[in-house]
Amino acid sequence: MKKTIEEHAARFDDHAAAYDESQDSEEYRAAASLVVKHASPEPDDTVLDLGTGTGAIALALAPDAERVLGRDISTEMMAEARRKADEVGIDNLALAEGTFREPAVDEPVDVVVSNFAMHHLSDDEKREAIEAIAGLGPRKFVLGDVMLFGEADTDAPFYSPEVDDPATVGVLADALTDAGFSLTAVEHVHDQVGVLVAERTAMTDGPETATDEGATRGFGLDETDAEE
Repeated sequence: MKKTIEEHAARFDDHAAAYDESQDSEEYRAAASLVVKHASPEPDDTVLDLGTGTGAIALALAPDAERVLGRDISTEMMAEARRKADEVGIDNLALAEGTFREPAVDEPVDVVVSNFAMHHLSDDEKREAIEAIAGLGPRKFVLGDVMLFGEADTDAPFYSPEVDDPATVGVLADALTDAGFSLTAVEHVHDQVGVLVAERTAMTDGPETATDEGATRGFGLDETDAEE
């Protein structure tokens, strides 16, 4: 992580009121839509949204789930999420401070989602975060984020190099499979933005699924990508 948790929290506190407008890009909207689509909670599911921010994903999933837990490091961002939830009458959203590696969850969760947040962590920290998520026992983890499908475009990055540290898709795929997930979908939104769907159910090889052993190869991620 290129900044401390406290520094990131302060930065997001300062931008909370204008955050939604600043994220109004085609790529962000596409990733958020895909995260919601792939999460697809059941009516009795508890969903955990890590890096919930102003609640874009949490509020979209709340009507279809029994309960949504939103976790973030920024109190001001969560205040915006609570304000929006109150405006539309959503009462099954529980917000609290929490991080990827310490999500402050003491109840079973069925689905974990995160959108445009994990890229602030280093690759080693991402692996620790994914292990912590796996330890919660969800059947599905849907990650939308800045991620690299090839070499980073240093002239026009989709992220801020001074504060962000996106991983290659191969690195994320390896971390997910090492944590016991099967990678079941890879959505290429942009060369620097994607959505990964990881599940615990038994999978068979096919055009849209992959076993743990072949998770990266099954989606066209060669060994070079996986090692970067």
